[in-house]
Amino acid sequence: MTDGPEQPKIDTTAAHSARVWNYLLGGEDNYAVDRETGDMILSIFPDIAHIARVQRRFLTRAVQYLAGEAGIRQFLDIGTGLPSADNTHQVAQRLAPESRIVYVDNDPLVLVHAQALLTSTSEGVTDYIEADVRDPERILEAAAATLDFNRPIALMMLGIMGQLPDEDDPASIITRLLDALPPGSYLALCDGTDTSEALNHAIGVYNVNSASSYHLRSPQRIAAFFEGLDVVEPGVVTTSQWRPGDVSVENGHHEVDAICGVGRKR
Repeated sequence: MTDGPEQPKIDTTAAHSARVWNYLLGGEDNYAVDRETGDMILSIFPDIAHIARVQRRFLTRAVQYLAGEAGIRQFLDIGTGLPSADNTHQVAQRLAPESRIVYVDNDPLVLVHAQALLTSTSEGVTDYIEADVRDPERILEAAAATLDFNRPIALMMLGIMGQLPDEDDPASIITRLLDALPPGSYLALCDGTDTSEALNHAIGVYNVNSASSYHLRSPQRIAAFFEGLDVVEPGVVTTSQWRPGDVSVENGHHEVDAICGVGRKR
């Protein structure tokens, strides 16, 4: 990341997805407008905070699998959001200190906090690219300065596809990114589903009150993002059910309206 003469301009008059999500996770990197929108969503769909926590825990479990059992040492995390506990580089480098991680986001507030993402073990590397997921060619070109595209890479797309409307053709973006990765690479993806009328209503309220919008999709449409990949067991499942450990449903809580999966490129 290059230093610039001006600090990025942050709009504090409209809620933003990364800051609302940070609030739902119990973070402090948010503004009054984000908290108001978060509280409005919680009043309509109280489970949204639980979904946020479950999605975050999926990141930890997926990276543990990828850096551990799968032996991946390179990660491209697109739409990383605001730094939180157990970011991708922290989980990966605990298991494999030589891991190399590139974060990608275009949120000005994430840029302000990017220094927290750039910490690394001495054996590994972390980097941050300011870019939009709609520009995969720019992402790939910039990431090549840190990642070796002749070796497997884990593409992390957690909650980012829901930021894109259908007219942006999110499936083609995933295809263009995966096409640039060598065999043995992985896709880890999770997103909210349209399986709850209350959640659909809450997201509609959010979209009216936010500078950005979120687009819930059916489980079948999200599962289609893994087409052509060898999906890791237990498959594309509700997020609480992906390798939760000793319990069948995470923390004994009921299922969440979100699904996830990890797939390997042949």
